Formats: sequence, structure tokens, C-alpha cells
Amino acid sequence: MYRSGDSRRRGRRDQRAAEARAAALAAKAEAAQAFYEMDLAQKHLAGRLSLLEDLDRAAADRLRSRPERAGAGADAAALDYITVVDSHDLDSEDRPYVEYEAARFALSATTTALRRASSELAGATAAVDSELARLEGGLEGLAPRLRAAREAFQAAQEAVSAAREAGMRTEEVAADLAVLQGLLAELTAPGLGGLGLQGAMARAEEVADRAAALAEEARNLAVAVRKTRNDLASVRTRVQMVSGRRERVDEAMSLLRRRYSASCWQDLQGAPNAIAQALERALERIAETERAAAEQEWRDVARSLAAARTELKDAERRARAVTGRVEELAEAERDPDRPLEQARFTVRDAQRLAVAAPGGLDPRHARALDALAGRLERAPGLLQGPHPDYWGYLRELRAISTGARDVVEVIRDELSR
Repeated sequence: MYRSGDSRRRGRRDQRAAEARAAALAAKAEAAQAFYEMDLAQKHLAGRLSLLEDLDRAAADRLRSRPERAGAGADAAALDYITVVDSHDLDSEDRPYVEYEAARFALSATTTALRRASSELAGATAAVDSELARLEGGLEGLAPRLRAAREAFQAAQEAVSAAREAGMRTEEVAADLAVLQGLLAELTAPGLGGLGLQGAMARAEEVADRAAALAEEARNLAVAVRKTRNDLASVRTRVQMVSGRRERVDEAMSLLRRRYSASCWQDLQGAPNAIAQALERALERIAETERAAAEQEWRDVARSLAAARTELKDAERRARAVTGRVEELAEAERDPDRPLEQARFTVRDAQRLAVAAPGGLDPRHARALDALAGRLERAPGLLQGPHPDYWGYLRELRAISTGARDVVEVIRDELSR
């Protein structure tokens, strides 16, 4: 009788332990599922954040703290899960009820922590996705820019190949094309080459523009010989024209020295030598152009021609300054009142505007205009004496007119506010 009761009690304990083990195993399966879901959520967040970093690093940096907190929570929950699973041997069927029950309790708590971590990960992912949604329009705009860059690069390649087949030297444009190929490769590299969305779009446009320019340059290689011949002829003609002016410049300087005071020509006395030196440098640049053309160094051709034109432009400017000075001084000597009246008209026009301005005459403008009027009255004094300073006279009148126009500009600016 005693053995029978003991057997029944032992059976009830075994059944209770078996039920507790089954419950613990179910809790373990539930925890495993929660761990799996959390792991997926963590990987998904990492991928979305990585994408955001590629597109807009500044936005990713602003959001980074929340994903990092969520990731740290997930790591802690995962470690706790692994510890709990390792701490409870549910494979064995001869454990007491209390051990199975403790395992179930611990696994249930771990499941709750894993789901809480998944929720935090989902919230961080939603914040990242919100930023990515903002960038979707930009992503749509990147594709056509990339396509245009590739098409422009292909056209440049074809143009360079055609020029090479025509017997032209293409080393320079081919080298630039290789650089563009590297830039284009960055756009198709993982993470947009670290450029970000805006940087990638700007780079795509840059490649397209530079490739188009290279294609045009390569196509122009075929006509470079004729163009260079025409440009050289034009520059040589300008050299002859400027050389022809040198004699007139010498005559003009001689006239200035004989007829006018030193103040009227002193700033120009270096012009003849400067013109001669500019012509000499222009001829040197022309010789460089001819050598570069013979070697088909077309960029050097363009640079040398541009330098020759710059020298000629400087020589022409200096020549005009001398001959123009003679004309200005002769006109002032012939009719000194004319520039005086022109300056007076400018000052009076400014005075009328100042007086008619709403609110009446501003004291600041009145003082400035009175000072200009005083200078205007004193200007003819520069022409007194045996050697009138006509150039100083003209410069003073121009300065007075400029001052009056400045006052007018200030008044109009104030009225427009």
C-alpha cells in the first residue's frame, strides 16, 4: 500500500516536470524566434543607416545616436539570450520541475527584452527611413545625370579615336579622358565613392561637361591646322599694325614734351620702350606657336597665341594712351571751358536731384556737393601760369564728375529702399 502511494506521487512529480519542460521548450522556441527577428531588425537598420551615410553623411551623423543606442540595447539583449540558453539544459528529461520552471521564467523575460530591443530598432529604422524618403527625389535625379555622364564620356572616346585615326596626336586629350574615366568610376563605386548624393550629382554633371568639352576639342583637332594658320596670320597682321603705330607714338611723345608741362606726359614716358618690349614678346610667342603647331601640340598652340594676343593688347593700349593724350590735351587747350561746363552740368544735375528728394536736402549730400562745387570753381586755377597743367585740369574735372555721380547713386539707392 505504501509503495503504491509513493509510486503515484512520483508519477505526479514526473508528469509535472514533463509539463514544465514542455513549457520551457516552448518559451525557448519563442525566445529563439524573438532573437531571430531582432537580429534581422538590427541588420536591416545597419543597412539602411549605411545607405543614408552613402547618400547624406551629415544626415546620418545627426541620426547616429539613436541607432547606436538601439544597437547597444540589441547587443545586450542578445548576450542575455545566449547566457540564458546556455545556462539551462532543456535537452535532459530528468531535471526537476523547479529547474524547468526557472528556465521558462528566464526565457520569457529574455523574450520580452528581445522584443523591446526589436521595437527600439524599428523606431530607429523609421527615423532613418524618414530621411531616406526625403532623398528619394534626389535618387531619381541621379540616374539621368549618370546616364548623361556615361553618354558624354562615350562620345568623347569616339571623338578621340576618330582624331587618332585621322593621324592627329591625341595624347593630351586621351590623358584627360583617362582622368574622367576615373571620376566616372567613383560614381558607380559602392557608396557612391563616398561623394554623397549631392556630391555624386555634381560629379556626374562635371564629368558630362568635361567630356563634352573634350569631345569638342578632339573633333576640332581635325581643323586645328587651318585654324592655327588663320590665327597666326591674324596675329602677324596685328603685329604689323602695332609696329606701324610705334613711329606715331614717338612723334606724339616728342610733341607732348615740347608743347606741354611735364605733369601732362610724365606718366607716359616709358610707353615707347614698353610697346617695343611687348612687340618683342609677342614675336617670341608667335615663334612658340609655330613650333607647337609643327609638333601638333594644340594646347600649347592655343596658350602661345593667347599670350601673343595679350602682349599685343597691352602694346595697343599703351599706344592709344599716348596718342589719345595728345588729342585730349589739344582739345582742352583749344576749348578749356567745354570740359568745365560738362563737369558743372553733372554737379548741378546732382544738386537738383538732392533738393527734389522726398524729405528735402540731406545734409550729408549737401556737404558733399558743396565740396565738389568748390573744387569746380578752383579747377581753372590749374591752367594759370606759363605752363598750364591741362592733364591735371582734365583729371580734376573727371574726379569731380565721378564724385557727383556717386552722390546721385547713393540718393537713388536710398530712394529705392
